[in-house]
Amino acid sequence: MPSFDTRVPAVLMRLDQNPFHHGTLGAVRSLGRAGIEVHTVVEAARGPVGHSRYLRRTHPRPDGCRDLAEIQRLLFQVSDRLGTPAVLIPMDDLSAITVGQLQSRLTGRYLLPEQPSGLPERVADKAELVGICRELGIPHPRTVMPGCAAEAADATGALGLPVVAKWSRPWLLPEAAGLRSTVLVRSAGEARELYGRSAEAGSRLLLQEFLPHGRGLDWFFHGYSGAGGECLVGAAGRKERSWPAGAGLTAVGTWLPNPSVERTARQMVSALGYRGILDLDFRRDTATGAYHLLDFNPRPGAQFRLFTDRSGTDVVRALHLDLTGRAVPVQTAAHGRTFVVENYALLSALTAQPSVRARRTGRAAVQGGGRPGAAERSPAMEAAWFALDDPRPAYAMAVAWGLHAVRRGRRGLGRLLGGIATDRRGGESGRHDPALPRTTPVLRRGRSPAAAQGVPAPHRP
Repeated sequence: MPSFDTRVPAVLMRLDQNPFHHGTLGAVRSLGRAGIEVHTVVEAARGPVGHSRYLRRTHPRPDGCRDLAEIQRLLFQVSDRLGTPAVLIPMDDLSAITVGQLQSRLTGRYLLPEQPSGLPERVADKAELVGICRELGIPHPRTVMPGCAAEAADATGALGLPVVAKWSRPWLLPEAAGLRSTVLVRSAGEARELYGRSAEAGSRLLLQEFLPHGRGLDWFFHGYSGAGGECLVGAAGRKERSWPAGAGLTAVGTWLPNPSVERTARQMVSALGYRGILDLDFRRDTATGAYHLLDFNPRPGAQFRLFTDRSGTDVVRALHLDLTGRAVPVQTAAHGRTFVVENYALLSALTAQPSVRARRTGRAAVQGGGRPGAAERSPAMEAAWFALDDPRPAYAMAVAWGLHAVRRGRRGLGRLLGGIATDRRGGESGRHDPALPRTTPVLRRGRSPAAAQGVPAPHRP
């Protein structure tokens, strides 16, 4: 293991409301096992991460805290309690953008990469990313940014249905609005109606060509870029399972070589002058073989622990080493290493079609990169939640996840029973009045009707 400066604590900040964020737990364990004092700024101390033996203290933030001055005061308070400069690591897009905006004010209290001004917000903005990819010649799905509802409807014809609809700045979405950052749109009418909620969403609507998902097509790159502008550590991984299936979070991932993805990522980091931790998502276009960049996340990906090399270095350890003046070891790849997110992997397995399960339990197909059979010869597997040296977060997650599922099940049952009662009343009093609009799931819950029926939504941001 590298030699860490354990005198310098680490503060992990997450402004997103997500108590089941396993990436935060991974960072707590990674730094804590290295002997570093770890603090978190999250929604509450009672979440599963708060049970980790490697967490020194949680500094709760107010729910829905987005005011820049309020976040600055909170970070100053944490700094005063620590009494020494700390390495500050944003764990979600909003935190990364906020830290970028506060960078000059945090100097002296926190150690941060010397990030070009405004770059985290620029790469996280889906509309800006379209322009960046065009400028750098990086493959990206065809995108239309409609200026009115009619243009949104017309775009579905130009791009071909279904289309992927994204809000350019998903961190601005109001939590109570029921809007999702990314949805799959299957009709011109849905696109028109979704555009009508632009003011509520707080950012522009993008409509993108849908690249079909499939086995071995989804890849990601995690890295850390130091002051010299080069990735001190960086590697590509393949998404084996996701939740929702074929679209969302990585449920099972494997570290595999992919020269195309790795080359594109490193060239992009160098061209932008990006500094710090990054997480890029790619999807392979089966028609052309090109890897299209879908998202640029200016913070650690939740599955970053997948890329723990043979010296024990990962991106958060590399960040701490570099910012405290310690040498970052040359990365030694551990191809075939696997990372499993237990709760999402279970859901993904339960909802997979029988034919898909059969293929996945057979041979490991490698498409567009990687080494045949690498997954079977995996040198290591790490679980997101359970660890022998730190079991309590897994137990806390299981209990909280079970209660969460029960609450959702009760709400679903209530809606079902309410719908049956409404249908019965409708049958007694006559048919539905055509003058009354029927709100589609896209508008009410931020999902397409297809998603509401179990069809996976496109890749999340």
